[in-house]
Amino acid sequence: MTEEMSEQGPSPSGEEQREKGETRTSDVSIRVKRTIRSRFAQAIAFLFLVLLCVLTWHFIGDKSNQAATKPRAEIVPVEIAPATQKDVPIEIKSIGNVEALSTIAVRSQIEGTLQKVYFTPGNEVKKGDLLFTIDPRPLHAALNQAQANLLKAIIAVRQGQDIVAKDEANARNLRTIAKRDAILIEQGVISREEYDTAVSAAESAEATVRSDQSAVGNLQAAVKAEQATVDNARVQLGYTTIRAPISGKTGNLAVTAGNLIRANDTSPLVTIAEAAPIYATFAVPEQDLFRIKQYSGSSDFKTEAVIPGDEAHPPLGKLSLVDNTVDSTTGTIRLKATFQNSDRRLYPGQFVNVVLTLGVEHDAIVVPSPAVQIGQDHMFVYVVKPDMTAELRNVKAGETIDDLTVIEEGLQPGEQVVTDGQLRLVPGAKVQAKPWQGNADNKTNQGNGNRGK
Repeated sequence: MTEEMSEQGPSPSGEEQREKGETRTSDVSIRVKRTIRSRFAQAIAFLFLVLLCVLTWHFIGDKSNQAATKPRAEIVPVEIAPATQKDVPIEIKSIGNVEALSTIAVRSQIEGTLQKVYFTPGNEVKKGDLLFTIDPRPLHAALNQAQANLLKAIIAVRQGQDIVAKDEANARNLRTIAKRDAILIEQGVISREEYDTAVSAAESAEATVRSDQSAVGNLQAAVKAEQATVDNARVQLGYTTIRAPISGKTGNLAVTAGNLIRANDTSPLVTIAEAAPIYATFAVPEQDLFRIKQYSGSSDFKTEAVIPGDEAHPPLGKLSLVDNTVDSTTGTIRLKATFQNSDRRLYPGQFVNVVLTLGVEHDAIVVPSPAVQIGQDHMFVYVVKPDMTAELRNVKAGETIDDLTVIEEGLQPGEQVVTDGQLRLVPGAKVQAKPWQGNADNKTNQGNGNRGK
């Protein structure tokens, strides 16, 4: 062991061991500082890498958006149609309600048993046609009684007149006697008492005549009253037959023969509507009133009633009423047109599309309605230029007739406009055009004869 220890050499002293410990501590401190600096550098590099990725993504996104906003180089298939010129009617359209020229509710004016009905409900009747008869026997009896009373009154008058004639003759005789006695008393032939008696008798006879005449006057008044009773009985008897007051179409029959009916009952026996001629009442905005007055003298001014389901041949009428007041709650004014309706196509209570034609706009520029697109603050169309590129053109659209729209500003006759395929178009896009064939809805409307506004 002594040899081994001698080979290893002498053991270090305490100072040497302290120096070595300080050396080891300084090395550890240096290594820690190096580790912190390394991790800090890694964090900065990571943040720089993230920032670089964000900038790269943003740059690539902007490039993609710019590429997306660039006009497409593809050729867009579209349908086109030319802007043409034609005469276009100036129209005002509204929904109208058909009204009968007059409607009569037929009621009985007397009470009695309904004997017979002389018409078929729902059929046409003419003015004066017999509709109903009511049992006339009670009224015949009342008439006979009134006539008998009238005859009695006439006889009483004749008797009174005979009495008047008799008393007038007596009064004349007494007046003659009184005149003679006046001469005799002057001659002293008779006494004053006899004369006064004769005068009193004459005056009494005259008073009797006046009384008789008054009685005859009362009897004559009674005759007139009885005559009025007879006339009223005849009128009441006339009410047992009910005739049509107007010509028209009858409605539902409320009471059948054999039933007791009352005078002026709340429920009519039948209603009659005069349907030829007939009215159609409709309303238009007050702004159109000036145009209506302006064109009212035009030869093309007319009114048509388009019947739903029968649009091909609308009845032609004449504007007969412009109301005297504008409805302040709706801003509209009521109009009424008269139609002859000899074919009875218009029916009271029916709703129709009223077309008021004011006149004709000659050589108006028109395009198919699908060509006109609605923007935020204007209307526009796509015009196909000769180089087959699309141009967006702002236009001012007017009336729409059938499937055509009047263009007041923005187009010239002959220019080609896109009628289908506008969704894929942008200004300057190349197009592949084919003639417009119309859509199914337009073809259906044309077949039905519809006219849109």
